Amino acid sequence: MTDHVYKSIELTGSSTVGPDDAIRNAITRASKTVRNIDWFQVVETRGHIADGEIAHWQVTLKIGFRMEEPG
Repeated sequence: MTDHVYKSIELTGSSTVGPDDAIRNAITRASKTVRNIDWFQVVETRGHIADGEIAHWQVTLKIGFRMEEPG
């Protein structure tokens, strides 16, 4: 097994459905522009309330991706 170096970025996904969907939305979007995503960590979960109901779930994630070897 090769030693890897990872970089992490923080982003927030949102969803009207639930926190799991917010996580999936964030990862799906990030995977369109970031290569080698290997892991995620939930940093914060919060929501937006409208008219006494949950309108949106917001989940902040750290997403780790493997740095490519130079050259």
